[in-house]
Amino acid sequence: MIQRAQREAVVAPAPAVQRRRAVMALERVDRSLTSQSISCGGSMTVAAARCLILTPTISSSSCSAVLRFPRIVRRRPALSCSASPFASMDAPPEGYRTNVGICLADPSLTKIFSASRIDIPSAWQMPQGGIDAGEEPRAAAVRELREETGVTSAEIVAEAPNWLTYDFPADVRDKLNARWGSNWKGQAQKWFLFRLTGSDDEINLMGDGSEKPEFSEWTWMTPKQVIEKAVEFKKPVYEETLKHFAPYLQSDPTTPS
Repeated sequence: MIQRAQREAVVAPAPAVQRRRAVMALERVDRSLTSQSISCGGSMTVAAARCLILTPTISSSSCSAVLRFPRIVRRRPALSCSASPFASMDAPPEGYRTNVGICLADPSLTKIFSASRIDIPSAWQMPQGGIDAGEEPRAAAVRELREETGVTSAEIVAEAPNWLTYDFPADVRDKLNARWGSNWKGQAQKWFLFRLTGSDDEINLMGDGSEKPEFSEWTWMTPKQVIEKAVEFKKPVYEETLKHFAPYLQSDPTTPS
């Protein structure tokens, strides 16, 4: 039976590449068919199978069916892409307003300045503002801190390594773009950690008088409280920002763990 199958197997001439592929396929068959037999109208041993692997199709008078070996396809693993409420990147993306965020900590670096907006009293946030054309983010952060809080006695402790972006909710987007005469999707922010080197008396929500006031009241908060009090669409950015600044902040001994 083995000899007959070997005589009747038609070995099609093939280029070198096809022969190398056939040899590789043969090695795979050897591993999977060891001590097993292939049935095709009768009993054929592993040796016959090794002979048959050299041709893509095998016709035999003892087999009414055509024996074909499956093509092995190597697939690349699918890319994993999970949805995220914000993005972190090396440069601000198109369609987003460039902005700086200011995390102002008290002199002991235990608590953070947070203020309630005049137009939305329930919305507490850290100071932030747009970057002017040609302005460096660091200079914009110093300017915005002065304009919104009146603070000039402060030092920069750290800078977040990446730009963090968030999308505006539909109603907020329409309101702000109408005010700015723009069509921004959201904001791309560069965050800075400041330490207040003066006293609380320096904080003045009227700012330096160059811009319309934005806040009605302020207080020192723990990082956790800052996140909890923030509006929902800003929370992911706040969480990421405070994660970057955590190594520089001190635990508040008066706050229960």
